Amino acid sequence: MLSFVDSSNRGSRREFLRIGSLALGGLGLPGLWRNAIGADHAPGLLTDRSVVFVFMHGGPSQIETFDPKMDAPVEIASVTGEISTKLPGVTFGSSFPELASLADQFCVVRSFQTGNGIHDVKPVVSSATSNINLGSLYSRIAGQNRPDTGMPTNVCLFPRSVDDSTMPAFKELGDLESTGTLGTGYRPFSPSGGGDLQQDMQLHLSLDRLNDRRKLLQNLDRIQTGVDSNPEWDSLNKLTHQAFSTVLGGIADAFDLSREDPKTVAMYDTAPLVRPDAIDKKWNNHKRYADNGKSFGKLMLLARRLCERGCGFVTVTTNFVWDMHADQNNAGMAEGMKYLGGPFDRGISAFLKDLRQRGLSDKILLVCCGEMGRTPRINAGGGRDHWGRLAPLMLSGPGIPRGAVFGESTRDASEPLSTPVGIPHLVSTVLNSLIDGGTLRLDTATPREVTNAVFAPPIPFANA
Repeated sequence: MLSFVDSSNRGSRREFLRIGSLALGGLGLPGLWRNAIGADHAPGLLTDRSVVFVFMHGGPSQIETFDPKMDAPVEIASVTGEISTKLPGVTFGSSFPELASLADQFCVVRSFQTGNGIHDVKPVVSSATSNINLGSLYSRIAGQNRPDTGMPTNVCLFPRSVDDSTMPAFKELGDLESTGTLGTGYRPFSPSGGGDLQQDMQLHLSLDRLNDRRKLLQNLDRIQTGVDSNPEWDSLNKLTHQAFSTVLGGIADAFDLSREDPKTVAMYDTAPLVRPDAIDKKWNNHKRYADNGKSFGKLMLLARRLCERGCGFVTVTTNFVWDMHADQNNAGMAEGMKYLGGPFDRGISAFLKDLRQRGLSDKILLVCCGEMGRTPRINAGGGRDHWGRLAPLMLSGPGIPRGAVFGESTRDASEPLSTPVGIPHLVSTVLNSLIDGGTLRLDTATPREVTNAVFAPPIPFANA
């Protein structure tokens, strides 16, 4: 909780600033102190861009998304058919009509492979990131919070970030918030703990009263003789001022979707597309399908709001829904894409349109992929199983060619036909959008985990 405690409270001996368990992703005073040190890097190191990484947990199919293979045998070709896009000769799976109409604004990579068919979180946390959350590598350079506003630089959004009725974050097959050798101080801020987030981050005092209390705090926070000469106390005073600025900077508003224009909320809203009572209850994943429909569009809207306010890295995920085996847990491809295709199509399209209207298309990099793809051949139940040799990847934003299909897959969508793009390429592409590599080479304070990821070869769009 972040709050100002009124001196009229009998349980309080004096007015004081309390920054507790919520701590805005490490914005407690110790966290602020680390932030003030950790962000002291070479000028020009950061590019003032943001990344929204949509992790399609469970493993989406290459064929039913962006590479339909309708000329392949029936057991391989997209079970949902195909739809023409704005790009001549390029088709997508028919679940994506809105994205098809926007195909000139983003790039689809048809030669991406994740390396194995194991459920985990490898595009965001893997050996390519030194088993550290990709956004945490960024925040190690940028600091955990923006020094001017206190906005967390790295946020992880699960369904409960926007809807308290949804299931808790799914972490049984990998922790998206892992910080590895960087330590827990660089863990992404995850506003998914319940319904009191905005209330916990608000300050229920008028500005005049706050100014009076600021003076009171300054007077009461003078301790015993000699303390004023202690340099550590001077630092804590600065951090106290920063904490005030955090509240006044409107961070709580950024997380509050009720502040958004209702027309914009409606544009993003994916809830009407998949009614919970229309989802077959025989699937153990019924609740997750319903949660995805309710939350995905709002998560994308929240991601835009956070980036617009200065957050550098936002991970969005909706709890392991893309695993379409046609078993007791998961629907098959045709039914599964009915539950997931519409929300993805609407949420991502709304995000792209919104960025364009706000002039943010060259400021925010969008990445969409999962931990693997799915088998080229449909299984006996109408599903596709795990497959690590080919997986869908979509990107849009700064440094990404627009209206492009990069790479090529084999006719049966079993592997790349052109040079494969792997997770290290993707990680490097993402970090090079956020960090200036040339300046980074001169910064001796950068940890090896960051430099290894940044200096890996990026996706070679320039060679296409």
